[in-house]
Amino acid sequence: MDSTIFNNWQYRLLGVMGTLAISLGLLKPAIAQEYFDSYGLAAQSPALDLGAQPLGYPSGVISSVMQRDRVLRKALANAKHPLKVHPFRRGADMVALLADRRLEAGLLGDMPTILAASTSSVWVVGLVKQTSTALVALGVNQVADLAGKRIGYVEASSAHHTLLQGLISAGLRENQVKLVAMGVSDMPAALARGDIDAFTAWEPAPTIALAQNARNHVIFRGLSSDYFVIGQDFAKREPQLARHLVAGFMRTIVWMRLSKANVDQAARWAMADTEAFSGKPSALTAVQIANITRREILEVPSAPVVLMNPGAPVLKAEFEFLSRLSKLPPAAQWFNLKNALDYDGLAMVLADPVGFKLRTFDYDDVSP
Repeated sequence: MDSTIFNNWQYRLLGVMGTLAISLGLLKPAIAQEYFDSYGLAAQSPALDLGAQPLGYPSGVISSVMQRDRVLRKALANAKHPLKVHPFRRGADMVALLADRRLEAGLLGDMPTILAASTSSVWVVGLVKQTSTALVALGVNQVADLAGKRIGYVEASSAHHTLLQGLISAGLRENQVKLVAMGVSDMPAALARGDIDAFTAWEPAPTIALAQNARNHVIFRGLSSDYFVIGQDFAKREPQLARHLVAGFMRTIVWMRLSKANVDQAARWAMADTEAFSGKPSALTAVQIANITRREILEVPSAPVVLMNPGAPVLKAEFEFLSRLSKLPPAAQWFNLKNALDYDGLAMVLADPVGFKLRTFDYDDVSP
């Protein structure tokens, strides 16, 4: 991990204040969100519903592999709970659906994970990504030069955190720039057209923008992590079924680490899923997607295990800061989040690699 990311951690805490101004709204029922209302999700339906983010990597790569895992699909189908994977534009859109049990699991960024886990909606299974989000600007080399400029961002996301961190580091307030809310996949094109002067985003948007124009520069980075989470109610009702889902997640990481060919195949699947959801050709090649996947998850030594450091527990600093600002729901408690991080499902799966077939690989469109 780049040391500059850790040096920016102190700004991350300050940046959360602005980001979480809308946090309470994330836990309310979504209004006019037709794109996922049309999925027909219902609490405790026969299907095991998994929320994915195909517009972000490597999260989208992991979900692409999981949904093509015949071993996982067979285990779930035998229990009469077929797997259904649903694409979302951002993790924040899944929080309410996990809380009201319309989703059994999801791949979320750190902020949605805090919101869901601190109210006992989910358990944290493992790490999906550990990297940084980037503030990309056209023809600008330092954050201070963004005063009065238009900046694209996604509300309530890790990238929004990064933007606020960067502004504070340069002595700028949020009202000294012009924030433009937009989808992460639209940002590189908006920058190229001149609709915005900068944007803050996760991969692949920064890579796309840097490849499009030599005058585009990353001028700030902030620590970012994604997690695979599973509904607590679901895991309590169907513990063995939950462990089979966890095994599918773990098997995905093991399989991709086995060979370059496997990562390349996973990247091609992810590219196809991105195009299907966005309705547009992928701006990245399969090679670029594979490189992001290696850098942000496969080459993270401890991944997917979430390690608890007694001196600085995962996500605790963010939680405490948000609590002091009254930005979390009244029911949010650190005990709940810590409990979510202590979920033993992955450990139980790893303790029984034969029973959970962690080295049995059977994926769609892959020869034995």
